[in-house]
This record gives sequence, C-alpha cells and structure tokens, in this order.
Amino acid sequence: MKKTSFYIAAIIIVLTSCNPSNKTERKISKINAEFEFVEFHKDFFNSNEENLEKLKNKYPFLFPSNIDNKEWIEKINNSEEKQLFNITDSTFNNLTEIKDELKDLYKHVKFYNSNFKSPKTFSIINNLDYENPIIYADTLAFISLDMYLGKDSEVYESFPKYISQNYTPENISVDLAKEIIERNYIFNRERSFLGSMIYYGKKSYLLKCLLPKKSENLILGTSQEKFNWAIENESQIWKYFISNEMLFSTDQALNKRFIDTAPFSKFYLETDKESPGQIGIFIGLKIITSFMKNNSYDLNQMTSLNASEILQLSKYKPKK
Repeated sequence: MKKTSFYIAAIIIVLTSCNPSNKTERKISKINAEFEFVEFHKDFFNSNEENLEKLKNKYPFLFPSNIDNKEWIEKINNSEEKQLFNITDSTFNNLTEIKDELKDLYKHVKFYNSNFKSPKTFSIINNLDYENPIIYADTLAFISLDMYLGKDSEVYESFPKYISQNYTPENISVDLAKEIIERNYIFNRERSFLGSMIYYGKKSYLLKCLLPKKSENLILGTSQEKFNWAIENESQIWKYFISNEMLFSTDQALNKRFIDTAPFSKFYLETDKESPGQIGIFIGLKIITSFMKNNSYDLNQMTSLNASEILQLSKYKPKK
C-alpha cells in the first residue's frame, strides 16, 4: 500500500435523509433546542458539610442513598480528587463553546426527530471512568469532563496513545451523539465482515448528519495523518478485502483486525503501523455515503436495509 505523511429504546422516526446543504443548515439553525446545563462538578467540589444536604435535595439522583454525607465530604476533601477537579476546572474554565456545540447537536437531532427533547445536561467528574464518559437517558445527560482534558493531559499517562487521542473537548459532542444514536436506533447486525462494516458505517453516517461541522477523522476517532493514509489507500484496502474473500466471511478474527479499537489495522504488511485502527469502519462509511448519494432513501430506510442490499445499490467504487 502507498505510504503517505498524510445507553436501546425506540427508533427515531426520521423523515428526511442527511442533507448538509446550506438551506438545510439554515432551517436547523432556527430550531429551538434550548436546554439547561448544570455545572455539577463545580457545585459538588465547592460544597461543604453546611450546604451538601441542599445539593443532595436538589439532585437526589446523583447521590445514592447507601452513601452517607461523611463519605461525600471525604471525597470532596480527598487530595487526588481535588487535584483532578483542579485540572478539570482549569481546562474547562469556560464552557460556553461546549454548550454551543451541544445546542447545535440537539438542534440537528430535533431536525431529524421532531419528538426529541433536549436533555438536562450535567457536567461531572467521575474518576476517569473511561468506560462511561457519557451517560444519556432521554431527559438527562451526564458528561464526565475528566475524560476530555486533552490527549496530552498528565492524567492519561497510563493510557495508550491511540486511546487517549480521543480524550479531547472536541470529542464531547461526538460521544454524546453516539449515545443518542445508540439509545434511539435499532440496527440488525449481521455476522459477516461486510455486515459489521455496514453496521458501523451506518452509525458513522448518522454522526456526520448530527455533527456536520466535525471532521471525518474526528467522527471516526483517528488522527488526521492516519485518516489521510486511509483516503490515499482506499482502493487498495477494498481490493485487499475482495481478493482475500473477506466480505461474506463470518470469521470474527476479521473484526479484531479491522473493526475493533486498535492502534492500527492488521493487513500483515510492512505498512500496517501507518494505517488507522478500525479501517473496516472507514470503508463502511464510504459505502454508506455512496449509497445515500446514489439512491433516494431517507435515513430510517437506510438503517433498515441489510448489508448486501446496501452494497449492491451503493455502486461503491473507490478511486484508484
């Protein structure tokens, strides 16, 4: 290959396909998606024995009944907890830009689903819980700001670089959009390798619809350099999958090589380390993009089609 430097509920009823045109964006900009943003991380760590009970009464769902006030105060006064709060508070001393991004996201979700209501959104600090950086439950959303301090933050020193590269403020709206999609859409995931690529390709395409201002490499969770490599080698990647008869294989090892989160994809070639991980999702997104370009299907119809139908109708053919 060439080298280069470069939480499930109901289905959202989508009545229109993703259209990034200026006309569509002007319509979306006029949508009212006001929401309440609670900087809970500050309220909590600025609490003390005198006012903690007031905070608990205000947000009881954030204080499990099996934990007494003594434990909460110990958490507030813990030196490591305080240090994490200070780093987070320093990074997010002004949340205006984040709030604007979330409002824009909520507008886009509401455009494709008129029944959507912007959730009351809370900023929290959750001890670097990398498995649950965002929790979304219809009317409520919780954002663990300590998981978005920047890829070079000292708190992520023990994390692999290919993982921590996505722990940035820019990824907050991306991860929240993923949760909204996950909770509101039902996808049939097929066992074949093509089925996996299309499954994640659909999700990535939906992300692009909800976050049209985000770059494609950010949507896919890879660096710009590795994304450029994927663009440069798209035809060779597709040829590799075809020539090795991988598309309809149900060998789960293929998911580990090309779908699962990893520092790079595994073609077993010398240039592997130059590739992004999850290259199968990149191809899946390209197929879905081609399908939507060449057919008159809305988003809801697209998500319901099986992988073989989509591939056939997509007329996908990467540039050489």
